[in-house]
Amino acid sequence: MTDRIIDLALYCIPTIVTGLIAYYFFKTHTQNEDGRRRFLLKKDLQVNALPTRLQAYERMVLFLERISPSKLMIRINPLSDDKNAYESLLIQNIEQEFEHNLSQQIYMSDRCWNVITTSKNATIQLIRKASMQEKTDTANKLREVILNEMMERKSPSSTALSFLKDEISEIW
Repeated sequence: MTDRIIDLALYCIPTIVTGLIAYYFFKTHTQNEDGRRRFLLKKDLQVNALPTRLQAYERMVLFLERISPSKLMIRINPLSDDKNAYESLLIQNIEQEFEHNLSQQIYMSDRCWNVITTSKNATIQLIRKASMQEKTDTANKLREVILNEMMERKSPSSTALSFLKDEISEIW
């Protein structure tokens, strides 16, 4: 009886070892195939998504250019001499531009989107600060103060634009 059990074990051990080796190779092959399929799918998605991502970056460059204080002052003329009305008009225009481009954030990194948002907020802050100055009493004086401020320092949108360009260069 023990001889039969020993014989049975001698026959089963090679079968079990062969089964385990086959299982290991099958599992490894399946993982490799799955990885290959994921790679090909990601590659196809990247080819299709790249033009859309670049278009989103282009739109955000346009946004940053449009909210640049110097270009904003040229594009939007005061409707009256009231500095508060002009301040509101400028801020409303910036907010409209931003809301028009909100969907572009899904195509860029969180860090890049935060830089763009910070640039927008800093530009609005700059306009509000200029409006609060005592020497600013008319809309044209507000324009003058803002433009003088931009001559002295770099605009928030140009800083964000530099960051955007760096992020785009990483894509290539």
